[in-house]
Amino acid sequence: MIILVVIIVIIVLVLLFVGATYNSLIILRNKVKDQWSQIDVLLKRRADLIPNLVETVKGYTKHESETLEKVIAARNQFVDAKTTEEEIKADGELTRALGRLMAVAEAYPELKANTSFLDLQANLKDSEDKIQYARQFYNDTVLNYKNKLEIFPSNIIASLFNFKPEAFYEIDEASKEAPKVQF
Repeated sequence: MIILVVIIVIIVLVLLFVGATYNSLIILRNKVKDQWSQIDVLLKRRADLIPNLVETVKGYTKHESETLEKVIAARNQFVDAKTTEEEIKADGELTRALGRLMAVAEAYPELKANTSFLDLQANLKDSEDKIQYARQFYNDTVLNYKNKLEIFPSNIIASLFNFKPEAFYEIDEASKEAPKVQF
């Protein structure tokens, strides 16, 4: 009789552990998805600002069409991205193109004094700051989720229920370089 009670208690404890671990994995996975959607909203906001920025710059920099075309192409690549990985890659391209655009804008004093350009630049900077913070928060959330997937004993539950790791938001090497503009 006592052995049966002990066995039942052990089974109940194991089931409670499995349930609690499973639920915590679900919560972390959903938090990762939520954080990605926050980044996605900010990236789309930035993408929406770009056509206005390009049009403003276009009026002052007639001979900088190659830079402007690269910005628009990078924006379109981002807008057309279907997966998280494609969006991350396209975001890197867009960040580099915007860096080149801002470097070009530095050479035009009358553009730098234009209030529309200044407003767009301030909005873009605000978006970039928010994106940077959201990336950091996303990566922290991915790290917590990844740790839960890999640490014993929750890794057993994760593998039983086929939980998969999420990718960190990493900047490619080319995005780390300062834009090079030649006049």
